Amino acid sequence: MSATTAGVLFIASLLLALAICYKPLGDHMYRVYAGTRHSAVERGIYRLLGVKADTEQSWGGYVRGVLAFSVLSVLFLYGLQRLQEHLFLSLGMAAVEPSLAWNTAVSFTTNTNWQAYSGEAAMGHVVQTAGLAVQNFVSAAVGMAVAIAMVRGFARKKSDTLGNFWVDLVRGTLRILLPLAFVGALLLVAGGAIQTFGDHFSWSTLAGGEQTFTPAAAASQEAIKDLGTNGGGIFNVNSAHPFENPTSWTNWLTIFLLTVIASCMPRTFGRMVGDNRQGYAIVSIMAVIAVISIGVTNWAELSAHGTVPQAIGQAMEGREARFGVSNSGMFATATTLTSTGSVNSFHDSYTAVGGGMLIFNMLLGEVAPGGVGAGLYGMLILAVITVFVAGLMVGRTPEYLGKKIGTREIKLASMYFLVTPMLVLIGTGVAMATEQGRSAMLNTGPHGLSEVLYAFTSASNNNGSAFAGLGANTTFYNTALGLCMVFGRFLPIVLALALAGSLARQVPVPVSAGTLPTHRPQFVGMVVGVTVVLVALTFLPALALGPLAEGLL
Repeated sequence: MSATTAGVLFIASLLLALAICYKPLGDHMYRVYAGTRHSAVERGIYRLLGVKADTEQSWGGYVRGVLAFSVLSVLFLYGLQRLQEHLFLSLGMAAVEPSLAWNTAVSFTTNTNWQAYSGEAAMGHVVQTAGLAVQNFVSAAVGMAVAIAMVRGFARKKSDTLGNFWVDLVRGTLRILLPLAFVGALLLVAGGAIQTFGDHFSWSTLAGGEQTFTPAAAASQEAIKDLGTNGGGIFNVNSAHPFENPTSWTNWLTIFLLTVIASCMPRTFGRMVGDNRQGYAIVSIMAVIAVISIGVTNWAELSAHGTVPQAIGQAMEGREARFGVSNSGMFATATTLTSTGSVNSFHDSYTAVGGGMLIFNMLLGEVAPGGVGAGLYGMLILAVITVFVAGLMVGRTPEYLGKKIGTREIKLASMYFLVTPMLVLIGTGVAMATEQGRSAMLNTGPHGLSEVLYAFTSASNNNGSAFAGLGANTTFYNTALGLCMVFGRFLPIVLALALAGSLARQVPVPVSAGTLPTHRPQFVGMVVGVTVVLVALTFLPALALGPLAEGLL
């Protein structure tokens, strides 16, 4: 079987599995968030937190809950890292340096999981499990909660509330993420991933040297890092490490985990707004963008432009030999189309076109299918912008799901869209204009710019993957990228919830002859076109100076 045929079967089986899960998992998430009964465990947690579970919040109250929980999470993670040397099972690891501790705490709280450190050489068992792994669960649950709150904004009428953040957070963690992560961890252990709290051990290499290995609870963290679109690996080479991702079928499983919840949330959306056709339209938009990206990335990597790569048929530098080019390209596409950031190959080694496509995936806002929760509310924002553009074309007030998109709504949607370009372009510009930014670059020219552009794109979109070739563990990059993570996560959340609050207060407008149908292929094509054009117009100059220029050299 040729590498191309194997790659096609790998991708096709993955898409089929996601299609099979779409209805049952989407319906389960609908029941979780629409239900009114609380389990005994949940009631205990609410009492501990002092939460009135049956009291709903306005959009402002919901925002305050998100921000308060996130601030406490950052402080807890920062303190845990700074006190690491005094903790049980620290493995002799020293306290994490302040700027790196800040960067890591912000990174995991914002669901970015950017890692400017080598996990096995910097973090002990307690920090990895009680700190980082716990945040993998709750930061994902925050994104899902925000998405559900926004959907309620479309589904409700004449309402001043969007639900209860604390209830949505707890339910998402206990009823969705924990069970799925538990099953995923068992499958990974069966596939050869390790799960242990042992101490360092050493052995002699064939070359006569000495190598030390740090065991870890890799399977459990691998499962939730992918399922929650987090991406932070225990080992420095992330999902290319055989103890995290041992075989080709576990590679398939990890890609499935990092896409399954985000791919099924449109079904939840359709159930909540009372029209499953709307969910099918949203997932179709995601699928069209994803298939195009998968095709471009695999074409670029399998054609492997360049004299030497063409001579050998394909380039394996930077790829894990167990997976090959196509499976690596699929993983890279999935991790950048979602806000995961896991890697099983070095994106810095990709061709100019392939690497540029990975950057473009993130610049799209990671909406195909995107991060858990974040992909759905990001796609709904793009749908709002699309119906506004369509309304301008026909000269009438635009509507989406019976809600008018007026001045306030389009301002909020536009500001949401502009947050990422502002952070990416200003951050990259400052880095290239200062000695602190340039001194960390290991490459010059268009490729060096691509590495810096990738870093700020990854941080601002809460992705977390890196292009490599950039020494990012400096005070400048730890601080700058940390700020991009904070603003890139919470400004869009505030704007999305404000938009949801505005929509929830409206009285639905009856469907008329002038209403744009938002469940048909025409609308799917319009949203895809608006998304691509907006991103292309915004970022084309930066891409032209980086990956496009490199591809022409």
